Amino acid sequence: MKNKNKMILVLGLMAFLANGDNYAAAPLIIKISKDLNLSISVAAMSVTAYMLAFGIFTLIFGPLSDRYGKVKIINIATFGTAIFSMLGALSFNLPSLIFFRAMNGAFGAGIFPVTMALVGQSFDNENRHKALGKVMGLMFLGGATATAIGGALAYLGSWRLVYLIYGIGELILAIVMYKILERDQPVVSKLNFIKAYKEPLTNFRFMRLVITVFFVGFSVFGSFTYSGKLLQELTGYNILIVGLILSLFGVGTVVGGRIAPRLKKVLKHGFLVSAGIIGGISLFALSASKNVWVLGVGLFGFGVAFIFLQSTLISTAQEKLPKMRGTAMSLASFNMFVGGAVGTSVNGMIMKTYGTSTIFYNTAYIIFIVGLVSAFFVARFEMRKR
Repeated sequence: MKNKNKMILVLGLMAFLANGDNYAAAPLIIKISKDLNLSISVAAMSVTAYMLAFGIFTLIFGPLSDRYGKVKIINIATFGTAIFSMLGALSFNLPSLIFFRAMNGAFGAGIFPVTMALVGQSFDNENRHKALGKVMGLMFLGGATATAIGGALAYLGSWRLVYLIYGIGELILAIVMYKILERDQPVVSKLNFIKAYKEPLTNFRFMRLVITVFFVGFSVFGSFTYSGKLLQELTGYNILIVGLILSLFGVGTVVGGRIAPRLKKVLKHGFLVSAGIIGGISLFALSASKNVWVLGVGLFGFGVAFIFLQSTLISTAQEKLPKMRGTAMSLASFNMFVGGAVGTSVNGMIMKTYGTSTIFYNTAYIIFIVGLVSAFFVARFEMRKR
């Protein structure tokens, strides 16, 4: 168990840094756009590139980990994401920024889903949930602190310093992981992408659920990218204060993750409906208020709604394919991040025409509808299971 505890610690710390590397972009977009002489919507193309690459490569790394071993894939992915995070600090124009962030996202796709699969296969039924909870807790904590860390480093130094420091941290951990993680054995003898995805892609009820995950990514990641710009427009605060306020979204994900299991037992099928209501009200508050306290509460509620929807939909997707949990996780992650990429691109166009507040006003309706639709699909699944 001692070696397993070390494994959980290093995997959790890597998840902390890799997730932080993603979330830190929200306050940095403002600085990046000024430094590279770009508009906010154009600078946000780097976020689109990261999420799109993450989503696509998630589908590739899942089968690769089954064929060549999960630890081998995680080791390659951690070195790759560390190198391209550091190279992101050297971006000199839009194409270089997009390339480095896309490569960072591509290698990042080999960390999250494969890590969850490795932990899942390394622990028995009695200890598996606790081990996954520890890794996911550090991952959410990384997201919670990322905007504060990113905002502080960008304020005191440069946005380039953020990507450099995260990359150095990831590189140190990649070396540690290479030395201490024990190699696992491949579970398939032949790599076959078509066979791996044929069953889930032809499962109608599974696919409608992961398509719902697409709209979670569209509404959450697609709007959160512009939350730093929104706060600066409404409050006039500098990037340091904006980053600290934005961290309330991450705090909401951490708190939401802790209370979700108990609340789900109490609310039952109303749990996802409540997620849609909380998300809708929170996003409407962000679009309609200039009071910093209301904005803070709105960001916190936004984070709570996101984790309620994400955790329930992903766990249900895995239950729909109990013998193909890794594949289910890959398809869910693909839809989440591609949805985020599409949302970031669409909202960039909306912002140029109608203003930043309109993004959050529109998203309030989308996340409310997603909550209702998710509740219906999950309720139908649980009825069939009984």
